[in-house]
Amino acid sequence: MRNNILKMVYSAVFTALGVVLPFAFHAVPNAGSVLLPMHIPVLLCGLICGFPYGLSCGVLTPILSSLLIGMPQAASLPGMLCELAVYGLVSSLLMQFVRTKNNYADICIALISAMLSGRIVYGMVNALIFSVGAYSFKLWATAAFITSIPGIIAQIIVIPILIVSLQKARLIDKRYA
Repeated sequence: MRNNILKMVYSAVFTALGVVLPFAFHAVPNAGSVLLPMHIPVLLCGLICGFPYGLSCGVLTPILSSLLIGMPQAASLPGMLCELAVYGLVSSLLMQFVRTKNNYADICIALISAMLSGRIVYGMVNALIFSVGAYSFKLWATAAFITSIPGIIAQIIVIPILIVSLQKARLIDKRYA
């Protein structure tokens, strides 16, 4: 990345996209929980801008969206906030430290690791918030993986393509020369 100001601008754009995209998707019932539109900008921010920008985008996006649009609702906000914060944190740190000499491999390792870590944290937070027995492994697996299969597939396909395209367009720095 050229400098911190550019990273701040990109981070602000990703945070705004994280608020606007879900708003558009909520016109269709369950589209948010199936397609995960808030996750994509946060993951992109972590992968492109690095730490601490990815983490801040992951924290600010669900809070701003909840305050401005009412989604996520208060009951699901803590789990989603922690999930997205972990997305931003893990993706940014892994992009900093994973160096396979293959740009696409680095992106995929960081992306999939962040997605798995965030979903695990989401389940743990929800298990702590809801009364014992009200939140089960089956409920978590259904919400984190089964219902959101289209969104997970879209993230794995679209995010690396977007990053490589932005690198080719010289809007972000190439990982390897």
